[in-house]
Amino acid sequence: MNIDQIFKNNQAWVNEKLGNDPDYFKNLSEGQNPEVLYIGCSDSRVTAEEIMGAKPGEAFILRNIANMVSNLDLSAMSVINYAVSHLKVNHIIVCGHYGCGGVKAAMQSQDLGILNPWLRNIRDVYRLHNQELNQLKTEEEKYRRLVELNVQEQCVNVIKTADVQIAYRSRNLTVHGWVMDMTTGKLIDLKIDFDKVLKGIMEIYHLD
Repeated sequence: MNIDQIFKNNQAWVNEKLGNDPDYFKNLSEGQNPEVLYIGCSDSRVTAEEIMGAKPGEAFILRNIANMVSNLDLSAMSVINYAVSHLKVNHIIVCGHYGCGGVKAAMQSQDLGILNPWLRNIRDVYRLHNQELNQLKTEEEKYRRLVELNVQEQCVNVIKTADVQIAYRSRNLTVHGWVMDMTTGKLIDLKIDFDKVLKGIMEIYHLD
């Protein structure tokens, strides 16, 4: 994309918004009250607001390689803290996508330098679910299923956080696991049964 064109696009967007509502940016600058925290992949093809049809102010966004939620990632933990404890979002969405380069890289045995520790988190998901994955016949089936299982495990990581557990006590906060299919553009709700997934481990992570 041409850099000069970006500024032209921006001016056209400003003109459009002001044409529809002269107070649009004045109102936008007064604060945000999003209902949703969206945790997605940095892939340039899966822009969060566009695929959800979200307008400015409707979704708080965190994006990184392969939509990871690591307790060692200060950025992710800070975003979750701010969204849950300060913005009081009612929904947290972890959204992966088929065709994810991060998940594909994690399935390979290459040395990828600085990416190695990041991708190890995805490889740990494979290790946790290797019995199921190894029963699948093709690499493509394994790949797609690992995308889904990675979303599931990142949802679990969200639920493990103190901010989310504390919020559960006071309001109806819901965690969702989704996948976007780039061949159709459609969002798919994985309908994860978190009670079943978390059974047997919540006593370890539960806060009194």
